[in-house]
Amino acid sequence: MTTLQSSTHKFQKNQWLEAVKTAGCGLALALGLHTFVAEVRYIPSESMTPTLQVGDRLIIEKLSYRIYAPQRRDIVVFKAPPKLEAQHFHGTLIKRIVGIPGDVVAVEQGRVYVNGEAITEPYVHTPANYSYGPVTIPSDQYFVLGDNRTHSYDSHFWGFLPRQNIIGRTIFRFTPLQHLQVF
Repeated sequence: MTTLQSSTHKFQKNQWLEAVKTAGCGLALALGLHTFVAEVRYIPSESMTPTLQVGDRLIIEKLSYRIYAPQRRDIVVFKAPPKLEAQHFHGTLIKRIVGIPGDVVAVEQGRVYVNGEAITEPYVHTPANYSYGPVTIPSDQYFVLGDNRTHSYDSHFWGFLPRQNIIGRTIFRFTPLQHLQVF
């Protein structure tokens, strides 16, 4: 093998090594962003209509809840809480936070009451056709409801959402294009 052939062979080996390193770093970066910063989700059901429609694609942000607690009205994605896991549901859901730790929540005559006051909910599709509570939300727990109250499997069925089950909050809808929205 001549010196020129040897140099060319080493150069080709280095190109492959650099390509593998670059791909590995890119994959590690993508997985890190997905795991700790943000991820894309889609809406599979009508439980959040009219705010979110079936098929909408969202960006879920994961960093802010490491700094501050979830707030009322946040739309959150979460892992199934213990009562749902006991029913063999192991997926994720998306709902709106209605009550935070320490709140007293009740649902009466289609209205949601937090700490004795009816809350304004312009995003609700159909008022609730059930009564619930009043209940006091324990520490590190949240009360979540779908915006389509009569067609949402939420806290009024399965109870409180543990803080550690929250994956992140919805910050942006990017498809369909005619529904672009920042939350």
